Amino acid sequence: MDDVKRTVAIANRVLAEVGLASGTHVSVGHASMRVPSQPNTFVVKGRGYALDALERMRPEDMVVCDLEGYKVGGGEGLTQCFEVKMHSCIYRARPDVQSVVHVHPQYTVTMSVLGATIVPMCISGIKLVRHPLPMYPHVKVVQSDEEGSEVARLLGGGSAILLFGHGATTVGRRVEESVMNMIWLEQQAHMNWLAYCAAGPNHPRIPDELADEHIHVPDLNSYPHLAMHFNASANQVRDPNVGGAWQAYKHFAELVSRDL
Repeated sequence: MDDVKRTVAIANRVLAEVGLASGTHVSVGHASMRVPSQPNTFVVKGRGYALDALERMRPEDMVVCDLEGYKVGGGEGLTQCFEVKMHSCIYRARPDVQSVVHVHPQYTVTMSVLGATIVPMCISGIKLVRHPLPMYPHVKVVQSDEEGSEVARLLGGGSAILLFGHGATTVGRRVEESVMNMIWLEQQAHMNWLAYCAAGPNHPRIPDELADEHIHVPDLNSYPHLAMHFNASANQVRDPNVGGAWQAYKHFAELVSRDL
């Protein structure tokens, strides 16, 4: 459990490190992770801290919740994050999901209010936006079981969902995947915003057939000149969207403080 709490604390710090939970949003947002040994529970950033800033989160600041959103472990005086139902309902509906992230990225929020579909504008995170993302059509905070279940239903089997004028939620098979999905989503949204301003709502985009060329690229171990360096059976070939960038962000987040 201590390792899970540390991982979630780092994930929250990474969200601050990359600017997704900074400025006026310094305390807004939360990452969570399902507990591998207790899959009916998850660890998430809570509320009620003396200094509530994602960049300051420590392992001991994390709280443990069940799949109904009840707090079942964590520091005295701390509560679950107010939108804990967004996490618990997704975990209930998606046994494959091991991590959930929710923040309020400014370009993603802007594009949602404009009603503009976020389309592929670069290869980073292209798979996320290859098809139009689902939208939760409410600005309100997701607090009830009905609201959380609706978010989970709209998310379906996907990796990201927009919340109109509110933010976005991403999921993943690992913490680094859910965090990087959010980072890539905001990068795509930013580039969409720049294109929207430069060329209007019907701006050019990466065509579907070219997007698919990148999405369906063969595994690196299928190329003879690389096969000797990669062993897919040993899980050494990783998703190129995670790994290098995640390790760098994680390193910088850990350097902020020695209390992790």
